Amino acid sequence: MAKTLVIVESPAKAKSISKFLSKQYTVKASMGHLRDLPKSQLGVDIENDFEPKYIAIRGRGDLIKELRVAAKSADRILLASDPDREGEAIAWHLGHLLGVDISSKCRIEFHEITKPAILAAVKQPRQIDTHRVDAQQARRVLDRLVGYQLSPLLWRKVKKGLSAGRVQSVAVRLICEREEEIRNFIPEEYWSLTAQLKAAGGTFSAKLVKKENQKIAVANEEEMKKVFLELEKVNYSAQEVRKKEKKKQPAPPFTTSTLQQEAYRKLNMSPKRTMMLAQQLYEGLDIGKEGSVGLITYMRTDSVKISEIAQAEAKEWIIQQYGAEYYPPQTREYTSKGRTQEAHEAVRPTSVLRTPDSLKEFLSRDQLRLYRLIWGRFLASQMSVALLDTLTVDVSAGTFLFRANASTVRFPGFLAVYEESQDEANKESEEGSLATQVVQGESLEKMSLQEKQHFTEPPARYSEASLVRKMEEEGIGRPSTYAPTIGTIQSRGYVAKEGKQLLPTELGEIVISLLKENFSDIVNLEFTANFEEELDEIEEGTVPWRRVIHDFYTPFAKSLEEAEEKIGKVQIEDKVSDEICENCGRNMVIKMGRYGKFLACPGFPECRNTKPLLEQIEAKCPKCANPLVVRRSKKGRRFYGCSTYPECDFVSWELPAPEPCPECGGMMVIKGSKQGKHYTCINPECRYDKPVEEQE
Repeated sequence: MAKTLVIVESPAKAKSISKFLSKQYTVKASMGHLRDLPKSQLGVDIENDFEPKYIAIRGRGDLIKELRVAAKSADRILLASDPDREGEAIAWHLGHLLGVDISSKCRIEFHEITKPAILAAVKQPRQIDTHRVDAQQARRVLDRLVGYQLSPLLWRKVKKGLSAGRVQSVAVRLICEREEEIRNFIPEEYWSLTAQLKAAGGTFSAKLVKKENQKIAVANEEEMKKVFLELEKVNYSAQEVRKKEKKKQPAPPFTTSTLQQEAYRKLNMSPKRTMMLAQQLYEGLDIGKEGSVGLITYMRTDSVKISEIAQAEAKEWIIQQYGAEYYPPQTREYTSKGRTQEAHEAVRPTSVLRTPDSLKEFLSRDQLRLYRLIWGRFLASQMSVALLDTLTVDVSAGTFLFRANASTVRFPGFLAVYEESQDEANKESEEGSLATQVVQGESLEKMSLQEKQHFTEPPARYSEASLVRKMEEEGIGRPSTYAPTIGTIQSRGYVAKEGKQLLPTELGEIVISLLKENFSDIVNLEFTANFEEELDEIEEGTVPWRRVIHDFYTPFAKSLEEAEEKIGKVQIEDKVSDEICENCGRNMVIKMGRYGKFLACPGFPECRNTKPLLEQIEAKCPKCANPLVVRRSKKGRRFYGCSTYPECDFVSWELPAPEPCPECGGMMVIKGSKQGKHYTCINPECRYDKPVEEQE
């Protein structure tokens, strides 16, 4: 019988797929790209219509030989790299290296690693999609032109080791501009007023919202005193009681972007870790009797489409487990925004029958947490709406109007399985539950009035999740680029991570300022988004890729020439510290690294001494009473330790509070939760725990 060689990208995927195919199939892994532009030179012949010069990647020679030997002994070769532009390009390069006829039906594609999907794919090979390959080549060539011609300019004008890129520079610009907004922000004072009221059925609270049917804004304490005076002699009554039914719709199944955001919010996972775990779930894990099987569909997608087979399986499971009322009258269909690769599906479990609980013994803790998130989101997306009973009570008090809002769940629907979370910056004011029975027209007794001073807050700094959302909204990059981009801007020292916030470094701000002044297109959101649109058009076959590169390069080359003459050497002065280098006696200087600031000897390269820059906090070490300082783990995570380490080994992941516990005198730490920040005593025998505001 004819022998068929199937080439995938990873050994894990090869292992999973081998299980589904007969002995007539040999499955090998290419380990990703085997051919690329050379690292040592530009690799693009500008004079020859931007012809790329591809070479075998160094270190892959033995693997290429192994694949060539396997290809010679096979009667047929099927290229099964990932179902996206990068995967199509890998297949195209493999075809050239192995002597495969590119015009033949040598390419197979699947979006999940399950037996039905693999068997269907090998029966339906197709030609390599050269338009998709062209789109990948256009992106690769343009990024090489920018990176290899703009980066050396930054080396000469600013410092060695810098880089610029079409996507990464725009991401840094977003962070820099947000920081500028925060610096320029002027807080404005305002006051709120809450009335505690008593009805025949009990007490409830209502907030002041209007005066004389106009929205009220109390700007300062003086204005609030006037409001108090006017409220002294008025009567309170329930002017209107409105009851309504509210339908809450489930969120669509995950795309790459929404998966990264939700995993960050709910599981505290970085986009990089989320994608690493999702890759493992996609490629296949050993789950006992079934062996190695892919647990989720392809995780790099911007589509919310769901296959009919998956919908039918979900319907049957929902009705069996929850009842027919939990399934909507019609199957849910979701529409993707903008251009999407609709051949792809959303990120979903390959089978809802593989419940998270059934996989507990086979998955690691984080694999299971991420799988549970994906499984729950998909199942909920196919379920009935949740029905809420909302209650609004308008309370008249002379010319003033107070309002109380409440909601209760009448029918949980999809909420029985999953509820989408939100970024702190995007959370709407939460409604409470109003157990008190209030009758329209009823007279109310004022129990108390509580005023509170507030100040408007600047926009929040980007977290990794909110930056991913912003990049998706602006059309910057594609699903596969979000996590690598965020990693790159941190590793280059343009952005530092403090807690969950991304802050620009001095270096990042200098580079972006220089790029904005001299290469406005490179850091222009509209240009970057438009280029992504052009890549889509290249993939559709409506625009030649070389023309797109030519249209970009002509003005870019001119800007390079002008910038070389215009930009002078930028001096970044290191701040001198009081710390003395123990090796050579010089005053050490403060530098910015991947994980923030550190101390380095200015005598480099003769003296290479470095040490962490220890930021002291108010609290004292509970073991030895010496100052506590901020430290960082090898992965860049902040923790707090004794300044005398290694003599004293006290450490804490939570921020120690400046004051001791009022009950036992021990150390308290500040812990965050959904209910806000709390002071919590670390003494296991003391259960002191109070909200930060209450403690203050």
